[in-house]
Amino acid sequence: MDAAVRPVHPALAELLPGGGLRAGSAYTVAPSTSLLLSLLARPSREGAWCAAVGMPELGAEAAAGLGVALERLVLVPEPGPRWLAVAATLAEVMPVVAVRPAGAVSDAEASRFMARLRDRGASLLVQGIWPQAEAALQIVDSQWDGLGDGYGYLSSRTVTIAVQSRRSPVPRRARLMLPDRDGALTAVAPAAPVPMRAVG
Repeated sequence: MDAAVRPVHPALAELLPGGGLRAGSAYTVAPSTSLLLSLLARPSREGAWCAAVGMPELGAEAAAGLGVALERLVLVPEPGPRWLAVAATLAEVMPVVAVRPAGAVSDAEASRFMARLRDRGASLLVQGIWPQAEAALQIVDSQWDGLGDGYGYLSSRTVTIAVQSRRSPVPRRARLMLPDRDGALTAVAPAAPVPMRAVG
């Protein structure tokens, strides 16, 4: 039987194997706090408690702007040298745990952690390297908008997100606004085809 899948933003669901965060699986997220928060947003809004470990710069305002329900977000900014044990303990009671590793994780440590995730039906998001990851998400292109000729404010960012999955040999890509002008995540509509003009 396939593991349960927690829904995420529709634009991200199209990229992930199974259309969401699979219970008992780990996902690596290339150093992008906004992308990680976007993955936490819908699970937290739908009642899942989430934890973020080892991310002291993660701000509540940014999390709320990307749709994270702050009342169901637990922050452990400085877990210390036993960060892996802290994350594993949180995975006992939190359906979604995000962690930034403070050091390398061995295959044996990852296997023990994954067994705990499967037992509890939790999902792990890792800002860094993690053995046995279900999929790897990264921003491969980024372009800010809003600046004029040397003046103005950054108002939005268009990114290309690539997802490499163990279940599919072909990476999936999508263009998204992260953040859009309202500070949220939105899909970028593909350009409409240009109609051909009759000749003659």
